[in-house]
Amino acid sequence: MSLPKTLAEDVARNLVMVARLIDEDPEQAYAYARIALRLASRVAAVREAAGFAAYATQKYSEALAEFRAAKRMTGSVELWPVMADCERGLGRPERALAMAGESEVQKLDKAGQVEMRLVAAGARRDMGQLDAAIVTLQSSELASNAVHSWTPRLRYAYADALLAAGREDEAREWFGKALEADKDGATDASDRLAEMDGVEFVDALEEDEDVDDATSAAPADEEKSDNGDDHKDEEGPAAS
Repeated sequence: MSLPKTLAEDVARNLVMVARLIDEDPEQAYAYARIALRLASRVAAVREAAGFAAYATQKYSEALAEFRAAKRMTGSVELWPVMADCERGLGRPERALAMAGESEVQKLDKAGQVEMRLVAAGARRDMGQLDAAIVTLQSSELASNAVHSWTPRLRYAYADALLAAGREDEAREWFGKALEADKDGATDASDRLAEMDGVEFVDALEEDEDVDDATSAAPADEEKSDNGDDHKDEEGPAAS
């Protein structure tokens, strides 16, 4: 609303493309975000979008700078967990852990607090503290039977940490719980369970291609076989 109408529309179109492409083609989304940033760098939503586009392409230093700018503009703490995860991406897990203990975390909503817990556990794992990572994830949210948008990822992270610690039976149980809650396919819990059980999946598309290749090769093989049999019939008596 702070921009002239034509400029606002141009910026909006670029932000829409960032949202559409960020999962499938993050590099292209990043390119659109840079255009929006050139057009309206003083708009908080643009700085936030540019941050997420940079984050998706693992440009963590740039992402952190954009998130900090957006936070200064809005005063909101909702980006705090992803800012902490940028610190992890920059190889500074201890700073991510420090952020997990700041007062900003108390201002987050439940989803944000769970996200912060996931980042803190990840930082513990980065530092080789597997048992501490497991304890970090143990919470009332993990123990609850209620399913929220963050439930599959929380259960999955707990299962993954258990598996890394060699606690396979518990890990299998929690991968199963993650799968039960994961109606949108946000995790690959089913694949992890199959891997633990030694199940190997075959790509149906590749299998069809193999069948097609074998079928197309069959006539040539048959022709070769027929020619060979005729030749053998002609030469067999002479050889005997």
